[in-house]
Amino acid sequence: MKHYTLRNTAFAVLAAFAAAGAFAAGSHAGGHGHGDAEAAIGQPGVAAKATRTINVDMTDDMRFTPADIKVKQGETVRFVVKNSGQLKHELVLGTEKELKEHYEAMKKNPEMEHADPNMVTLAAGKSGEIVWQFTKAGKVDFACLQPGHYDAGMKGAVTVASKAAAAK
Repeated sequence: MKHYTLRNTAFAVLAAFAAAGAFAAGSHAGGHGHGDAEAAIGQPGVAAKATRTINVDMTDDMRFTPADIKVKQGETVRFVVKNSGQLKHELVLGTEKELKEHYEAMKKNPEMEHADPNMVTLAAGKSGEIVWQFTKAGKVDFACLQPGHYDAGMKGAVTVASKAAAAK
Protein backbone atom coordinates (compact mmCIF):
# COMPACT_ATOMS: atom_id res chain seq x y z
CA MET A 1 0.00 0.00 0.00
CA LYS A 2 2.84 2.40 0.83
CA HIS A 3 4.49 1.78 -2.54
CA TYR A 4 1.22 2.62 -4.34
CA THR A 5 0.80 5.93 -2.43
CA LEU A 6 4.42 6.91 -3.02
CA ARG A 7 4.07 6.16 -6.73
CA ASN A 8 0.88 8.28 -6.95
CA THR A 9 2.57 11.15 -5.12
CA ALA A 10 5.60 10.95 -7.40
CA PHE A 11 3.32 10.88 -10.44
CA ALA A 12 1.38 13.92 -9.16
CA VAL A 13 4.63 15.86 -8.61
CA LEU A 14 5.90 14.97 -12.10
CA ALA A 15 2.56 15.94 -13.65
CA ALA A 16 2.65 19.28 -11.83
CA PHE A 17 6.19 19.97 -13.08
CA ALA A 18 5.24 18.98 -16.62
CA ALA A 19 2.20 21.28 -16.54
CA ALA A 20 4.25 24.15 -15.13
CA GLY A 21 6.93 23.64 -17.77
CA ALA A 22 4.37 23.56 -20.56
CA PHE A 23 2.75 26.70 -19.19
CA ALA A 24 6.10 28.50 -18.94
CA ALA A 25 7.35 27.52 -22.39
CA GLY A 26 3.89 27.01 -23.84
CA SER A 27 2.99 28.91 -26.93
CA HIS A 28 4.84 31.73 -28.57
CA ALA A 29 3.30 33.96 -25.93
CA GLY A 30 5.91 32.67 -23.51
CA GLY A 31 3.32 31.55 -21.01
CA HIS A 32 1.94 35.00 -20.24
CA GLY A 33 -1.62 35.98 -20.99
CA HIS A 34 -2.65 38.64 -23.44
CA GLY A 35 -5.82 39.92 -21.73
CA ASP A 36 -4.27 43.05 -20.17
CA ALA A 37 -1.96 43.67 -23.11
CA GLU A 38 -4.81 43.35 -25.60
CA ALA A 39 -6.76 45.92 -23.60
CA ALA A 40 -3.74 48.24 -23.86
CA ILE A 41 -3.15 47.72 -27.58
CA GLY A 42 -6.63 46.96 -28.91
CA GLN A 43 -8.26 43.75 -30.01
CA PRO A 44 -8.40 41.36 -32.96
CA GLY A 45 -10.36 43.02 -35.74
CA VAL A 46 -13.07 41.71 -38.02
CA ALA A 47 -11.76 41.64 -41.59
CA ALA A 48 -15.06 42.91 -43.05
CA LYS A 49 -14.81 46.00 -40.82
CA ALA A 50 -11.27 46.96 -41.88
CA THR A 51 -11.34 50.59 -43.04
CA ARG A 52 -7.95 50.46 -44.75
CA THR A 53 -5.01 48.24 -45.62
CA ILE A 54 -1.43 49.05 -44.65
CA ASN A 55 1.34 47.16 -46.43
CA VAL A 56 4.40 46.43 -44.27
CA ASP A 57 7.64 45.03 -45.64
CA MET A 58 10.17 43.13 -43.51
CA THR A 59 13.79 42.80 -44.66
CA ASP A 60 17.04 41.18 -43.61
CA ASP A 61 18.33 44.71 -42.91
CA MET A 62 16.26 44.20 -39.71
CA ARG A 63 13.80 46.92 -40.63
CA PHE A 64 10.08 47.35 -41.18
CA THR A 65 8.84 49.66 -43.93
CA PRO A 66 7.01 51.66 -42.77
CA ALA A 67 8.23 51.65 -39.18
CA ASP A 68 5.98 54.53 -38.09
CA ILE A 69 2.27 54.11 -38.71
CA LYS A 70 -0.60 56.44 -37.82
CA VAL A 71 -4.17 55.27 -37.22
CA LYS A 72 -7.31 56.58 -35.52
CA GLN A 73 -8.79 55.28 -32.29
CA GLY A 74 -11.50 52.74 -33.09
CA GLU A 75 -10.08 52.07 -36.57
CA THR A 76 -9.76 48.48 -37.79
CA VAL A 77 -6.71 48.01 -40.00
CA ARG A 78 -5.65 45.12 -42.22
CA PHE A 79 -1.86 44.82 -42.16
CA VAL A 80 -0.58 42.96 -45.20
CA VAL A 81 2.90 41.92 -44.13
CA LYS A 82 5.54 40.67 -46.59
CA ASN A 83 8.86 39.08 -45.75
CA SER A 84 11.21 40.27 -48.51
CA GLY A 85 14.22 38.75 -46.78
CA GLN A 86 15.85 35.33 -46.74
CA LEU A 87 15.39 34.85 -42.97
CA LYS A 88 12.22 34.10 -41.00
CA HIS A 89 10.68 37.33 -39.68
CA GLU A 90 7.56 38.29 -37.78
CA LEU A 91 5.49 41.28 -36.86
CA VAL A 92 4.13 41.25 -33.31
CA LEU A 93 1.92 44.05 -31.94
CA GLY A 94 2.23 44.74 -28.21
CA THR A 95 3.30 47.05 -25.46
CA GLU A 96 7.03 47.70 -25.23
CA LYS A 97 7.13 45.78 -21.92
CA GLU A 98 5.31 42.78 -23.36
CA LEU A 99 7.47 42.71 -26.48
CA LYS A 100 10.66 42.77 -24.39
CA GLU A 101 9.40 39.93 -22.16
CA HIS A 102 8.29 37.96 -25.20
CA TYR A 103 11.66 38.54 -26.88
CA GLU A 104 13.53 37.17 -23.86
CA ALA A 105 11.34 34.06 -24.00
CA MET A 106 12.03 33.72 -27.74
CA LYS A 107 15.79 33.87 -27.17
CA LYS A 108 15.46 30.89 -24.81
CA ASN A 109 12.96 29.01 -27.01
CA PRO A 110 13.48 30.16 -30.62
CA GLU A 111 11.19 27.49 -32.10
CA MET A 112 8.05 28.51 -30.19
CA GLU A 113 4.83 28.26 -32.15
CA HIS A 114 3.00 31.42 -33.20
CA ALA A 115 -0.78 31.48 -33.06
CA ASP A 116 -1.91 34.77 -31.54
CA PRO A 117 -4.06 37.23 -33.52
CA ASN A 118 -1.64 40.13 -32.81
CA MET A 119 1.20 38.53 -34.76
CA VAL A 120 2.23 36.99 -38.04
CA THR A 121 5.37 34.92 -38.61
CA LEU A 122 6.59 34.48 -42.16
CA ALA A 123 9.18 32.39 -43.97
CA ALA A 124 11.31 34.09 -46.62
CA GLY A 125 9.26 35.44 -49.52
CA LYS A 126 5.90 34.84 -47.84
CA SER A 127 3.07 37.24 -47.00
CA GLY A 128 0.43 37.23 -44.28
CA GLU A 129 -2.12 39.43 -42.55
CA ILE A 130 -3.09 40.81 -39.19
CA VAL A 131 -6.47 42.49 -38.77
CA TRP A 132 -6.44 44.67 -35.68
CA GLN A 133 -8.80 47.19 -34.09
CA PHE A 134 -7.06 50.00 -32.23
CA THR A 135 -9.44 50.75 -29.35
CA LYS A 136 -7.22 52.97 -27.20
CA ALA A 137 -5.36 56.18 -28.08
CA GLY A 138 -1.61 56.20 -27.57
CA LYS A 139 1.27 54.13 -28.89
CA VAL A 140 1.27 50.47 -29.88
CA ASP A 141 4.69 48.99 -30.51
CA PHE A 142 5.54 46.26 -32.96
CA ALA A 143 8.67 44.20 -33.44
CA CYS A 144 10.25 41.08 -34.87
CA LEU A 145 10.98 38.84 -31.92
CA GLN A 146 13.10 36.28 -33.74
CA PRO A 147 16.37 35.94 -31.77
CA GLY A 148 18.74 38.81 -32.59
CA HIS A 149 16.24 40.79 -34.68
CA TYR A 150 14.79 43.00 -31.92
CA ASP A 151 18.31 43.85 -30.67
CA ALA A 152 19.27 44.76 -34.24
CA GLY A 153 16.50 47.38 -34.29
CA MET A 154 13.66 45.52 -36.01
CA LYS A 155 10.85 47.45 -34.37
CA GLY A 156 8.34 50.20 -35.02
CA ALA A 157 5.29 51.94 -33.60
CA VAL A 158 1.67 52.65 -34.39
CA THR A 159 0.49 56.03 -33.14
CA VAL A 160 -3.22 55.88 -32.35
CA ALA A 161 -4.85 59.33 -32.48
CA SER A 162 -7.70 59.84 -30.02
CA LYS A 163 -11.21 60.14 -31.43
CA ALA A 164 -11.21 63.82 -30.39
CA ALA A 165 -7.90 64.54 -32.15
CA ALA A 166 -8.92 62.53 -35.22
CA ALA A 167 -12.15 64.57 -35.53
CA LYS A 168 -10.22 67.87 -35.84
